Amino acid sequence: MRYEGDIYRPPSEAYSLLVQVTIGCTHNKCTFCKMFKDKKFRVRNIEEVFEDLAWARKRYSRVERMFLCDGDALALSNKRLMPILKYISDNFPECERVTIYGRATDILKKTDEEMRELYEAGLTMVYIGAESGSDKVLKDICKGETRQQLIDGVKKIEACGMQASVTFISGLAGKDGWEDHAVQTGTMISEMQPSYVGLLTLIVEPTVPMYEDIESGKLKLLSPDEVMAETLLMLENTNVTKKCVFRSNHASNYVSLRGDLPEDKEKMMNTLRKAMKNHDMLRDERFRAL
Repeated sequence: MRYEGDIYRPPSEAYSLLVQVTIGCTHNKCTFCKMFKDKKFRVRNIEEVFEDLAWARKRYSRVERMFLCDGDALALSNKRLMPILKYISDNFPECERVTIYGRATDILKKTDEEMRELYEAGLTMVYIGAESGSDKVLKDICKGETRQQLIDGVKKIEACGMQASVTFISGLAGKDGWEDHAVQTGTMISEMQPSYVGLLTLIVEPTVPMYEDIESGKLKLLSPDEVMAETLLMLENTNVTKKCVFRSNHASNYVSLRGDLPEDKEKMMNTLRKAMKNHDMLRDERFRAL
C-alpha cells in the first residue's frame, strides 16, 4: 500500500486495511488538532486507489474490515465513492464492513437517497469528531460546524442504516467553560442517539494553535479531578433511549470507562466517583498519549 504522510485511524480500526482515498482534511483549521497540518487536501486518482486495493488483494487472503482515509473522505461525491465501494464489494467479498471519517457538513450536503446508496454499497459506519456539544466551544476551537449541524448529521447517518461513531474531548473548554462543555455534550448525545460514543482527554501538542492559548493563560487546563468531574456531569446529562456503546478507554484518558448506555451509566459514574477518591486508579501522566 502507498501512503502519503502520517496516517490516522480510529482506535477500533486497528486491524482494518487502511486505504487512502483522499489526502489531508478539507477543513484543517481545528485549533487542537495537528493530524493533517502538513498536508494540503486533495483527492487521490481513483486508478491509484484501485492499484493499492489490487496490491492488497494479492497479499492478504482475508480482509474483513477496511477504513477509508484521510481526515474526511466522505467529502467525496457519490460519483467518486461508489466505484471504490463497488471495487471492494467485487474483489473482497469477505469484507464485513467499510468505514470512513466524515464531517457533519459533508453528510448534510448529501441527499437521503445518496446516503442510502452508500450504505447499500457497503459503507457501514461514519466516524465524526464532534468534540463538544457547546456552540461556544465549537467556535473557540474553529470547528467550522455548529451543534445543530452535528446533531443533524449524526441523525442522518443513523436514519439511512449506517452507524455513527462520535468522538468528544474532555477538557476542551478549560477551567472556565468545563460545566457548559459537559452539560451541552451530554444533551447533544441525548439528541443525536448515536450508536457509538468515544471520549478522549485533551492533550495539546506544542505545534498546534491551542498551545499558544495555554502558554498565554487564555486556556487553563483541567486537573485530573476536574476532568473526572466534567465527565461525571456529562454522563448525568446523557439520556439515550437506544443502545449506545460508550468508550473512554483511550490512552489519553485518566480513567478507563467501558459500557453501554443507558444500561451501564450508573456503573460508569460510580467508577468516576471512586477514582476521584482513590487516585491510584488514575493513569499516570507518563503513560498518557494520543
